[in-house]
Amino acid sequence: MLIQAGAITNEHLKMALETQKKEDSEGKEHRKLGKILVEAEYIEEDKLYQFLANKFSMELVDLSLYEDIPSNILDTIPAKIAKKLKVIPIDVLGQSLSVVICDPGERTKIVGDLQFRTGLEIEVMLAAETQISGALEKFYQDTSKVSDEIADFETSILEGDVLIEEEEEESEMEVQASVENSPMQKFVRGIITKAVNRGVSDIHIEVFEKILRVRYRLDGMLIPEGKPLTAKFKNNVAAVVKSMAHLRIDEKRVPQDGRIKMRIGGREVDFRVSTLPCIHGEKIVMRILDKSNLMLDLTKLGFEPNQLKYFDKAIASPWGMILITGPTGSGKTTTLYSALSNLNKTSVNIMTAEDPVEYNLKGINQVQIHHDIGMTFEAALKSFLRQDPDIIMVGEIRDFPVAETAIKAALTGHLVLSTLHTNDAPSSITRLVDIGIEPFLVASSTVLVMAQRLVRQICPKCIEPTVIPEAELEKLNFSPEELEGATMMKGKGCAFCSDKGYKGRIAIYEIMPITEEIREMITNNATALDLKKKAMANGMATLHKSARIKFLRGETTLEEVLRVTGSGEGEIG
Repeated sequence: MLIQAGAITNEHLKMALETQKKEDSEGKEHRKLGKILVEAEYIEEDKLYQFLANKFSMELVDLSLYEDIPSNILDTIPAKIAKKLKVIPIDVLGQSLSVVICDPGERTKIVGDLQFRTGLEIEVMLAAETQISGALEKFYQDTSKVSDEIADFETSILEGDVLIEEEEEESEMEVQASVENSPMQKFVRGIITKAVNRGVSDIHIEVFEKILRVRYRLDGMLIPEGKPLTAKFKNNVAAVVKSMAHLRIDEKRVPQDGRIKMRIGGREVDFRVSTLPCIHGEKIVMRILDKSNLMLDLTKLGFEPNQLKYFDKAIASPWGMILITGPTGSGKTTTLYSALSNLNKTSVNIMTAEDPVEYNLKGINQVQIHHDIGMTFEAALKSFLRQDPDIIMVGEIRDFPVAETAIKAALTGHLVLSTLHTNDAPSSITRLVDIGIEPFLVASSTVLVMAQRLVRQICPKCIEPTVIPEAELEKLNFSPEELEGATMMKGKGCAFCSDKGYKGRIAIYEIMPITEEIREMITNNATALDLKKKAMANGMATLHKSARIKFLRGETTLEEVLRVTGSGEGEIG
């Protein structure tokens, strides 16, 4: 194109190509043809860049006209990163950062890199390489030590370098300076932004003797983010996170809990922050509460049709108690919020007591529990009963006073929803009896008990049929009838699922409606096993059976069934 424009000759191009080939064969740093043509004086630099600007439809900037660039703009990109990418930031307007580059062929890569590092939208302009080099020397000559260190840290997380070196920890004064220094904040925000964009549920920042490790919990599994990094940054990172969560930076001896609210990608995201002193430093866990990912449609959570029928009937009851059981991270809150969203009408008064309030639901009165000032679940429940409620949600039944108050509310004309920590649905009944509730009160108040877990779904982008050896299927005693017409699938692994073969999770449920037969058994102190036998005889699908159904339908894998529910050995029926 340069030849066609008459800017260079065929001979110029031939000589430049020969120079480039020779330098490459000698192992020298690879130079672009444009740079070789300029240095050989075959074309003037300003003419070359005007040509490139036209070709790539970019605005050409004369950096020699810039006498000064404010430090708050320069701080958006650490010096080492700016020099590595050969880029100069020149303006920030709202959520947009304007930068100048010298290689339009690297525009896409540079934009992606800077968006991750800064969390801003990137507007790109073009300038001559000599101008970029001069501006880097002119404007970044006083870059702080912290900025360079964080640049190293960021580069490591992106490129996978291992930074393990014996260095002294930062002093308290240096740590405080890092909190106020924007490169450190940009780094922490970069970790957070990447996690939100990938759909991560939790961020773990862990400190060991010589390394600092970042891990993301994605689809229920913890995965490392980058390689281990030097532990010398542990105090700096902790200080920034604590500052963002409004926690005490100087307090490192006791656990602290806080919240962060950030705007990412045009939406507000909340983070629940927990710090825990360990022997080598503070472990930080950030739970990401992204309302845009909250699924409030009961039909899409994973219920089988007959299970959803039972659940819909239960939440339509004018009074009574519905219990949801499962370990932490099994999706109980999502199911509860989905039920409340379904019930949320202007004609009913819905009140919740939560510890903590994870998502704000419009039209619902949500109360945050504060044990240190006496706002306990029991106190909140007693107050609710004076607030003319129709529906009450209690975050968790932990002890006798809360259970007693919840059951009294259920028996006096209120619909009560709550959670317990037991392994299956029938065990929830015996758990209430164990903490002191009379069996006849449990039987009279409870309308439905449900256990749940989450299994990973096969990635929709790389899903493909698979054949599973009979020996593997025999471990779970699949009958020929079950296998007939089954669709066994797996995820091959692709960029969309980070080569994991899984993307997203779906719930599996074990739903036990309290029928008259089961109510009588509860009153007569039946065991959890007896209750389970009767519920299964009535058609209850256990967690294991629900997982098997999703496997045979091609929604998850055999490995996930075994991981989440085991082999199902010992189940009746």
